[in-house]
This record gives sequence, C-alpha cells and structure tokens, in this order.
Amino acid sequence: MGVTDFGNVRTLPRIQIELDRSWLRQRHWSPFHWLLVGSAGIVAALILLVPAYLLLRVGTGWAEAWQTLSQPRTLQILGNTLGLALAVTAASAFIAVPLAWLTTCTDLPGKRFWAVIVALPLVVPSYVAAYLFASILTPKGLLQQILHPIFGVERLPNFYGFPGAFLVLTLISYPFIFLTVRSALKKMDPALVEAARSLGLSPWRAFWRVTLPYLRPSIAAGGLLVMLYTLRDFGAVTMLQYSTFTRIIYNRYLGYKLDMAAAMALVLVLVTAVILILEQRSQGKARYARVSIGVARAQKPVKLGRWRWLGLGFTGLLSFWALIVPSLGLAYWFWRGLNQDWAVKSLGVAQTNVESLLSLVEPAWHSLSASLLGAGLAMLLALPIAILVVRRPSRLSRLFERLSYASFALPGIVVALAYVFFGTNYASSLYQTLPMLLVAYVILFVPQAVGAQRSSLLQVSASLEEAAQSLGKRPSTIFRRITLPLVKPGMLAGAALVFLTCMKELPATLILSPLGFNTLSAEIWSNIGEAFFARAAAPTLLLLLLSSIPLAWMTLREKE
Repeated sequence: MGVTDFGNVRTLPRIQIELDRSWLRQRHWSPFHWLLVGSAGIVAALILLVPAYLLLRVGTGWAEAWQTLSQPRTLQILGNTLGLALAVTAASAFIAVPLAWLTTCTDLPGKRFWAVIVALPLVVPSYVAAYLFASILTPKGLLQQILHPIFGVERLPNFYGFPGAFLVLTLISYPFIFLTVRSALKKMDPALVEAARSLGLSPWRAFWRVTLPYLRPSIAAGGLLVMLYTLRDFGAVTMLQYSTFTRIIYNRYLGYKLDMAAAMALVLVLVTAVILILEQRSQGKARYARVSIGVARAQKPVKLGRWRWLGLGFTGLLSFWALIVPSLGLAYWFWRGLNQDWAVKSLGVAQTNVESLLSLVEPAWHSLSASLLGAGLAMLLALPIAILVVRRPSRLSRLFERLSYASFALPGIVVALAYVFFGTNYASSLYQTLPMLLVAYVILFVPQAVGAQRSSLLQVSASLEEAAQSLGKRPSTIFRRITLPLVKPGMLAGAALVFLTCMKELPATLILSPLGFNTLSAEIWSNIGEAFFARAAAPTLLLLLLSSIPLAWMTLREKE
C-alpha cells in the first residue's frame, strides 16, 4: 500500500459520516415506517396506562390517599426503601468492581470459570434466595441445628428485617455491576494504563487514577440497575418481613384498600423517576472514548504473584456465600422432601415421589411458555422503537425511547394493579388471561429489549441500507434481508435476558395469571408462604436450572 492509499483510508470515515447523515435527513416516510410509528405508539400507550391509573385512583380517593401519605409511617417506609436501595447498591459496587478486574485483567487461575460462577446469582429470584437463607441463618434454622450440639449455640442473631434483606439482595444483584464493568474492561485500551505506568505511577495508583475513572459510566449504569431492582423487589422484603413500598402495596391490595395502595404506588413511581432523572443528569458531558489511532491491542494480564491467593480467596468466599450456602440449603430441603414431605400432599392424597415430580411438568411448561412468549413479544414491540431511534431520530422517536426506559420506574406490583383496574372496568374479557400477563411482561421488560436492539443497530452501518434503497428495494425488504440478519445476535442476547427476567417475575405473575395457570414462581411462593420449604425445593431447583441456561449461554459466547 502506497502513501496515497493511506490518504484514501483516512478519508473513508468522513465519507461514511456524510452518507449516514444524508440518509437520516430523508423526509419520505413509507408505509413500513408508519407501521413502526404505530407499533411504538401502542407500547407508549400501554406504558402510560399505568401512571394514568395511579392518578385516576388517587384523584377519586384523594382524601384517603393524602391521609395515607401524610402519616409518619409513610415517611418511615420511604426511609426504609431508600436506605435499603442505597446500601445494596454500595455493597454491590464494592464487590463487583474487584471481581470484574480479577476475571478480566489479571492472570487469576481459572478466571473464565470464575466469570461464569460469580455471575450465576443473577438467575436466583429474590424470594428463592430469601427462603433459602432464612431456612439456614434464622434462629432455629439449619445452621443453629448444626452448631448447637457442637458449640452449644442456643440462638442465632435475628436474620429478619434489614440485615436479611440487605444480605440477600446484595448477593443476587451485584452481577448487574459485575457484567457491565467486565464488559467495559474488555473494551478498554491498554495503552491508557501503560501511559500512566510510564509516568511513574504504581499499578495501584494507575488503577485509581486511570482505570476507575474510565469505569465510572459502567459502574453508574450497573448501580442504577441494582438500585431499581432493589426498589422494585417484592419477594425478598416480603419473605424477610422488612417494610418497603412493595410489601405495603401488596398488603393494601390484599386488604382491598386500593386507594391506599395506589397512593403508595404513586410515591414509589415518583421516587424511581427522580432517581432516573438524577442519574441522567449526573452523566454530564463527559466522554470516556478511546482516542488513540489504530486497532486496540489485547490486554496483557496483570501478574498477581503472591496476591493471586488473595484473589482466589475473595472469589471463593463470595461464591461460597452466594452459591454454595443456598445450594446446600436447597439440597437439604430437596432430600428431606424426597424422604418425608412428598409422601402426603395438602389434600391428604398419598403420592409417590415420581408422581410428585411429574406434577411439576405443568407449572414448568406454563413458566416456559409465558416467558418465551413474553420475551418474543417484548423484542417484537421494542424493535420499532429501536429502529426509529437509530435510523429515524426525531422528537417523536426520542419520546418513544424515553417512555420505554421510563418503565424502569414501574415495579411489577404497580403494573399488575393498573391492569387489574383496567381489566375489571374496561376489558373484562381480557382480565386474568394470558394476553394480559404478556402485556405486563412487555411493560416491565421492554427497556431491556430496546437497549439490546439499539446497541445492535448502532453497529450496523446505515450505508448498507442506503445502497439497497438506491437499487430500488423497499424499506421492508431492506430490513428483512439486510438489517435483521446483522442484528440477530444482539436480539438473541436481549431475548435471553428478557426470558430470564420473565421467569423470575413474581408479583405480576401472581396477580395477573389466569385461573389454573400455575407457574413455578407461583408454586414456590405458595409453598414458602406456608413454610413448606421441602415442597418448595423441587420447583425451585427446576426454576434455577431453566433460568441458568440463557445466562450461561450469554457468558460463554463472549470472546476472550
């Protein structure tokens, strides 16, 4: 390649930008694009229905709602909710950042194995983790039964309340930060750290001065997910008897105090919306992009030396508490169920263990079918929003995008209450049907679907679509034959993530499921609610096995 060739290469990106911008400035809208706008509008309407219900319900019962909100108890619940969310987020960041660095940038033995293991707690639903830890660590739990004959321990400290909720939610939510930070570290240019080292900084100071500031956006993104997950959690706080908004809302719903439930739900939505706004503004105009020329080199692993034993101890200890301890509890209850509890059912009908296990086939099928349909529908309805945002940017497309992300602020129980009201008053034929449950899944998890597809579309050059358009191809044909095959891997990863979260969803499933449509999550919740831990073990094990498949697939498909 000659000198002129290098000059031509340097002008190519500039030409590419001009093509993309000219394509985006086109004003002609085909029927295909109007179809996209209509589909995105349907999603927006479904999302807006939830806050509309809250305002309508609070407005009709304003006196009772204001009385509820003005009580000191409400302020206490607000403090409990925010305090738990902040504590879990901080602890998760403290755990996840060192883990991501150890499994990405060092010569930690078996780091690929550890990367999969430490991410697995993400598949554990909060109510499952809560019941397993509670059965082990509470007074008169399994741990006390072991310690009492050996050391004479009469009673363990109380595990219920804030300590239990904090421990459980931290151990199952830190993977949100771990995965985002690990992804950022894999893309980081090693020249940044090398430049800092050449200026005389020690490895530790280079980490604090260069690596950690570079990771700030990914830590913030993962931390936001952890905080929202904690604010929306229902299973763990209810199981461990810690009063947060979700638990109080559910109790008010069960007591048919719908106005009070709506008032509390509105406060929760406003709190989460404020958090989202503050997080967006905190990003500012800072940029964290690579500025060096050429292709980034692969990172050389940091040699830990004798510190590798400390790294192995850290990952091993975390894996012990996050996976081994609940796994041992699950194995104990499963064994006990096989030997005792499954012989007699609640109706007094004797069944063999095989018959009892086969009885889980129907709930497993219901969970799989609902989660697969929910993931597919969420990806299908999120695709028009992603296309409009990336290929047709406008005020309308930005509005659709912000509304989709705003559904992060809608806990499952709030969405369920809104659609119970909608179904009973305006769509009785859809009330307690599978389509209504799927709509709730779409509202709850469409942000994940939009984010995955938006990222995939940004990696596809618009010049490919423009070239096909210049050849006379219709927009629908261009999308089907060019765009869709290129974004398919990202869409599959997003669908796997949505499937995982649908399998774990509890409050919306409990409230909106059709009569007789029993799922694994509902089966687990009904058993642990009555303290039938042994009966809950088998559906729990099955749920974890089915949920771990997409996470393992997403982790193992990553290239080192």
